[in-house]
Amino acid sequence: MENSTNSFYFNLTLFMNIGHYRYPSFVFCLLLYSFIASANLAMILIIIRERTLHEPMYIFIAFLSVNSLYGSTGFFPRFLMDLLSDSHLISRPACFTQIYIIYTYASYELTILSIMSYDRYVAVCHPLHYHRKMNSKTVYMLAFLAWVSPACYLTITLNMIVRLPLCGNIIEKVYCASWNIVKLSCITDAVDNIFALLGAITIAFLPFAFIFYTYLRIVVACWKNSSEVRGKVLQSCLPHVISFGIYSITSFSDTALSRQNLENINPFTAIIISLEFVIIPPLLNPLALITFYICFILPFRFIYDS
Repeated sequence: MENSTNSFYFNLTLFMNIGHYRYPSFVFCLLLYSFIASANLAMILIIIRERTLHEPMYIFIAFLSVNSLYGSTGFFPRFLMDLLSDSHLISRPACFTQIYIIYTYASYELTILSIMSYDRYVAVCHPLHYHRKMNSKTVYMLAFLAWVSPACYLTITLNMIVRLPLCGNIIEKVYCASWNIVKLSCITDAVDNIFALLGAITIAFLPFAFIFYTYLRIVVACWKNSSEVRGKVLQSCLPHVISFGIYSITSFSDTALSRQNLENINPFTAIIISLEFVIIPPLLNPLALITFYICFILPFRFIYDS
């Protein structure tokens, strides 16, 4: 076994030396963070204030916006500091805290998308029983599972990572990531690896499989209906489809990047891909959903009010 190092700091090495461009970059990212926070807060306020949106689907959309605020706040403040700094050292407690926030953010996103897909499945495939099946008690229970399950699993997983003896402190990312720290481990524990693998399957692949299954059932249910019915179903499922598509593309890009040798990838490209996962969903989700609200919900409200 190699000599274990007990460094109190990790070094984030994916940052590029951009000289005086750091200041415009800082301003741009600060404006980006401000826009993400404002857009998601606007989405939450729209859903709270608009009575026609007090339904399970839009409550879950509000959860997505809350999660976007949570994830972006766990990433941007530290990232903005690093943009202005010549040194990109991060303490172990700060690093593991960032890991917990970013990975719970990612897991929450997936579990919320899963319960949204169940909601759409019940609405399309069992419309006569929708209000009975998706009552307040069910919504609260699904919300509890969506928030608590990932937090419990990641608390256990992070505790295992914290106890690993490390033979280095180099993290090839612009933020702390669990897989990069595991690669620094001096030992290979088969039990820990099996547990981590099973946990990854549970927290990632099962929700993906569940979402695909529910939409397969929705497609089958709509297949023999008229184009008008299919259009209404698509309209009701559009917010979820958009959010799920954004999440899938960005999470796949981040996962693929973490498995690559970054020495063979252009540093600027690597930075862009690594940032997609923590920036694009919080940025595009509220834009897409607010557009949906303006195009599909607001016109009907004006017709009803008149």
